[in-house]
Amino acid sequence: MQHQETTTIGRSTQRTRLPHLRGPLLVGLLFALVAAVLTLVGLWREHNLSLRNIVLGIALGSGTWGVVSWAIAEAVAQVQNDVASRGGQDG
Repeated sequence: MQHQETTTIGRSTQRTRLPHLRGPLLVGLLFALVAAVLTLVGLWREHNLSLRNIVLGIALGSGTWGVVSWAIAEAVAQVQNDVASRGGQDG
């Protein structure tokens, strides 16, 4: 069976899809987004919005929260895979 794409005025009807984000990467990105939002809210409430504060706050806060949460989620996923691969073995 051959896969054929039909085009409509130069556009392909097949949609390009971003790879689905799953597991630890998704956890890290979500926590980074939460950190960015919390940083902006905190800066706004303190009337301290400047470009330097926004960039540093988002970079440091999102980077830290994102990397740490990704690392924890990755460790949990690896432990779950190890436990599942052992099956009923003890030890």
